[in-house]
Amino acid sequence: MLRGAIPVGRIAGIRISVHWSLIATLALLASLLSLSILPMQLAGRPTSHYWIIGTVTAALFILTLVAHEFAHSVVARRHGVSVDRVTLWLLGGMSELRDEPPDPQADLHIALAGPITSLLIGVTSLVVAFSVEQITGPLVTAGLIWLGTANLILAIFNLLPGAPLDGGRVLRAVLWRRSGDRLAATTSAARSGRTLGLALILLGGAQAILLGSVGGLWLMLLGWFLRTAANVELMTASARHRLGDLHVADAMTPTPLAAAAGDTVEGFLATAASSSHHRLFPVVDPNMHPIGVITLSDLARTAPAARSRTTIGSLARPLPDADIVTSDALLADVATAVLLRPGLDLIAVVDGGQRLTGIVTATDLVRVCDRTALGLPLRHHPTTPGNGGGLD
Repeated sequence: MLRGAIPVGRIAGIRISVHWSLIATLALLASLLSLSILPMQLAGRPTSHYWIIGTVTAALFILTLVAHEFAHSVVARRHGVSVDRVTLWLLGGMSELRDEPPDPQADLHIALAGPITSLLIGVTSLVVAFSVEQITGPLVTAGLIWLGTANLILAIFNLLPGAPLDGGRVLRAVLWRRSGDRLAATTSAARSGRTLGLALILLGGAQAILLGSVGGLWLMLLGWFLRTAANVELMTASARHRLGDLHVADAMTPTPLAAAAGDTVEGFLATAASSSHHRLFPVVDPNMHPIGVITLSDLARTAPAARSRTTIGSLARPLPDADIVTSDALLADVATAVLLRPGLDLIAVVDGGQRLTGIVTATDLVRVCDRTALGLPLRHHPTTPGNGGGLD
């Protein structure tokens, strides 16, 4: 999940979140349409008309991105795959699935849902553009033509055979069905994504240098993202292989030291924190339900004079729903669905009553992977509350 994404609502029970970087995409598209693309097709119009149509067209394109990602999510749920949310950001959108597709057929259907939706939107926009031209006028028609063309390009681009693009998922599904080995299929799709990312970086660089085109920089950014995401896919596949059928209970630090949301910073530093060697703590409400995360660095930024009246809860970072799991959850599923930055993030483990029973940090995951690779038993040393596990 992208950090900094803001929930904006739900559609059919699926949460929609928007990352702040989407504002840059909307502003860039609106500017390009209003200042370059539309005036190039239809000159001599009032400037305000270009800006109105350009901004509306850019906003409609963002909505088509929602439709693209929402299609993935709907089909995923039909195949029994849980969907956490749809997040929109700088380079488009992503459907955040909590589970892996159960079989190659489900994987293929989920992957194709987005491009097919974009294709249908593109064709429909073009048909509408030419059908209502006499009613709406040429400027609106030009906006609809751009919207339709952009969605057709989006559909085609997403079908390029490299993860994390939809085409990479299609490639994975095909290879998975042929070999029966999901790990090998995922690895091949991710490697293809790395190659594709490098090709886009080189193509964008050539375009920027030889043609002086700003679009080349955009291609380079997109290629960098694809290559980075493909590397993450490879690491994820490796982690799944190494973690196997282990559960969260095999990696968690039990009975961790927790900070009460209602305690003051001064009180926490004087009591619990003073006897712990950890720098990262879960934050709980009066019922021991985990609600956030706090670090010693967060506490250090509070002025000494204000620590006696500043509560832990007011400083804590909220804990996303995906970061709260039960001890019997598969560790591989949790580790690949949650971003754990060392010393900053944790997974809260709860019982049936949603009360905190343990935590998993980045250090815990590394420890489990290393011990598994070395064939060592996965056992905890005797611990006291707040002093087990890694030094996160």
